[in-house]
Amino acid sequence: MCVCVCVCVTHTQETRPHIQELSIRTTIISRYAITAVSCSMVNRRAAPAEALFSFQLPPEALISNFTMIIAGRVFQSKVRPRVKKVKTGVKETSGGRSPETEMAVNIPPGNRAVFLLTYEELLRRHLGRYEHVTRLRPSQLVSRLHLEVTVVDHAPISHLEVLPLRGHSGGSRSSVPPVTTQIQNQNQIWKVTFSPSIVQQAKMSTSGLLGDFIVSYGVQEAPGVGDVQVRGHGKVVFVIDTSASMLGKKIRQIKEALLTILEDLHPEDHFNFISFSTKVRVWRPDVLVPVTPLTVRDAKKFIYSLMPTGGEPHRHRRFNLDSPGASPGSFILFLTDGRPTVGEQRTAVILGKTRLAARGKFCIFTVGIGHEVDYRLLDRMALQNCGMMRRINEQDDASALLKGFYDEIGSPLLSNVRISYSSDLVHFTSQNLFTTYFNGSELAVAGKLSNQSAEALHIRVTATNKDKNLVLETNVPLRRRTTETEKQVGAATGLLNLGSEVPQEQGGAVALLAQDFVERAWGLLSVKDGLRSRLRSQTSRDREEHLQKVTDLSLIYRFTTPLTNLVLENPEVPDDATSAPGPITPISPSGFDESEDPEIEKPERKDLSTDGDPHFVVDFPLSKLSVCFNINGEAGHVLRLLSDNGHSGVTVNGQLIGAPPPPDSHKLHRTYFGSITIVLDRPRRTYIQVTPEKVILDGPDRLILPCDSSAEVTTGALSLSIVEKTKVTVTLGGGIGFVVLLHRYRNPEPYQKNHLGFYISNSQGLSEHSHGLLGQFLHQEVGVVKRPGQGEVLKVKGRPVPVVQKSRRIYGGVEKVDCWFVKNNGHKLIEGRYQDYVMTHMFDSREWKQEVQYLTATTPPTGSDSS
Repeated sequence: MCVCVCVCVTHTQETRPHIQELSIRTTIISRYAITAVSCSMVNRRAAPAEALFSFQLPPEALISNFTMIIAGRVFQSKVRPRVKKVKTGVKETSGGRSPETEMAVNIPPGNRAVFLLTYEELLRRHLGRYEHVTRLRPSQLVSRLHLEVTVVDHAPISHLEVLPLRGHSGGSRSSVPPVTTQIQNQNQIWKVTFSPSIVQQAKMSTSGLLGDFIVSYGVQEAPGVGDVQVRGHGKVVFVIDTSASMLGKKIRQIKEALLTILEDLHPEDHFNFISFSTKVRVWRPDVLVPVTPLTVRDAKKFIYSLMPTGGEPHRHRRFNLDSPGASPGSFILFLTDGRPTVGEQRTAVILGKTRLAARGKFCIFTVGIGHEVDYRLLDRMALQNCGMMRRINEQDDASALLKGFYDEIGSPLLSNVRISYSSDLVHFTSQNLFTTYFNGSELAVAGKLSNQSAEALHIRVTATNKDKNLVLETNVPLRRRTTETEKQVGAATGLLNLGSEVPQEQGGAVALLAQDFVERAWGLLSVKDGLRSRLRSQTSRDREEHLQKVTDLSLIYRFTTPLTNLVLENPEVPDDATSAPGPITPISPSGFDESEDPEIEKPERKDLSTDGDPHFVVDFPLSKLSVCFNINGEAGHVLRLLSDNGHSGVTVNGQLIGAPPPPDSHKLHRTYFGSITIVLDRPRRTYIQVTPEKVILDGPDRLILPCDSSAEVTTGALSLSIVEKTKVTVTLGGGIGFVVLLHRYRNPEPYQKNHLGFYISNSQGLSEHSHGLLGQFLHQEVGVVKRPGQGEVLKVKGRPVPVVQKSRRIYGGVEKVDCWFVKNNGHKLIEGRYQDYVMTHMFDSREWKQEVQYLTATTPPTGSDSS
């Protein structure tokens, strides 16, 4: 279940800024949910006013971005390792609710503030369904309120519905979806929208506390382990907190849930009850009681007699787990609303005694109710005893949620489930061994393919059920699944640009994350596994290793976790600011025109480069001249720029993208480099892929770094640095260096495409055997001679190459260089033909092996270029 809460409030009704717009968009692709929230508030008063943005996340969600725009000024958050007493500007609280973050700012008079939040979560299946819950509590009526949920899945969606608003303050309960709700299904792309007007909001709640908007859906199950429906004997001990703080609504709802659970127990089940406050009561000491009409009647009497009193001890009192009926399938359901205040209060001692008592025969599931609970203690207690923890907020219907939790864990189907893959194809998997598989749930495992060209992936699942050993084996066709995934992403992101209800910055943020949702799902699962492993660790060394792993992954994927901080630059705005903010635009690349932007940073002069359409420029220092040529390639072609794999182990390939010609251009089409890949085969295979939007570094670990912010990464002899929206520099040891310029446009014309320029900044470590469109010139010298009646001729390895003198602009148009231009795709200048440099894919690192004999009478290739 995914829960999203967005609250935009201020201190008093009279002075608070008005919420102009609250927009929440969620895109769910194969259960991976990416949510973008935009809250716009305006201060119409003549004095500054304080606004409070508060949001409550699902327990399993991680923030990946938070941005504020105040009076036209942008404040972007950064994720940093957590240090003690760090001043972030963002207040994070957990309370008894889901993790909550608040941000209070002053809005100058006549100005507005926009809060942009993005977070991600992998939805979990409960009782055969997925639920996405958005808690709408803006605390005032909103001029424009829009909520949108898009759902696509690799499995057909069997049903989708919107439930009635849950927990709203309107008084009467409804049995129908909230007014204005629309559900659309087109080719298994489901879209849900909810856009109530101010009048419709007021009918639901005049206070702005609308309630929980719930989208529930299920998918068709594929044949396999999910078809096994053998139920074992249920064995459960309910441990109930009856301290004074449980008085009132809490104990009443707990009793309701327990009475309902009693009615659902099966005749073959066994159970018992323990209550604790200052004293401990055991309903039937040292025995698990079978389900009979008589025992159920007596158990109800015990439940009715539960009365809150006293404090909350964690005092050790032995319950014989070796009693009749106890087995490895037994479990304890522990319910509390607080923390230990009487008796033993040391966490380590409590956890140690709990493990000693359970001895692996009972799994422990914990439930915390309210905001005074020590959730870390409950989480560790559950994780160390093959269970899990569930939170229940005070405003929630504890009775229904507790009953639902029991329904989930009370139906174990399989135990000791292990999911394994072909050992040579998959590595860095998330958790793949599970104690129990419950009816209606699912097990999610993510890993990294070591062979990107593999056709199929072999999966083996082993498990036990009662006295049976089960084995499931299957082969997954990777290419077909890759195609299906690309279609899902395309379908989901294709809707982001439709309509005007959702702010533009939201669509862009979600679309960018959705393109890498598979990898981000792996990162999120790996972070969650690391956090759980850290809580289960018994030694400080193990805890430190897990801490470092989680911290590194959190920084790579920009996740805010318990081990990282969301750091925001000081968002103070002068009280007397009078400038009205301009239109809100996405936090995106700085647009520029190559011939119009003199501000672009110019890198240090390079020897060899390709930039523009694509224009190649080669410097020959000893000859004191430069040579240039164009390549008229085809969009989609991958060109070999540099090949030195047999010596330094370096290969560079670039992929072309197409663009229409500008108005009044003599060219029919243009091509640019849209992606550059640097492949390193030594000391181990690593590649760096650069696009105008991001950099992927895939080695022992896989990093995805956005080009919108500066970053530096060093691993061994490899150093990579990103200058925000400007360039990427790659250094290999001390003798090889590359610079990739980022050419990006803010508001591009149809003929303008974001593209790259590639420059070799240091070639000392490249051998004389280097090849490629640029590499073949690293260790050559040339000369220009004038032949009577023929004009200038360039001599390259004894070959005469006709040239004309031209000028080229490089470094994004900042610098002008005079060069000798070779027409016809560098005919006679480059070895072989254009087709010899077209590779099969971006990661092709095969050596240049062709030897070509050159004749002066060779016919020029077609498609000559005189530009």
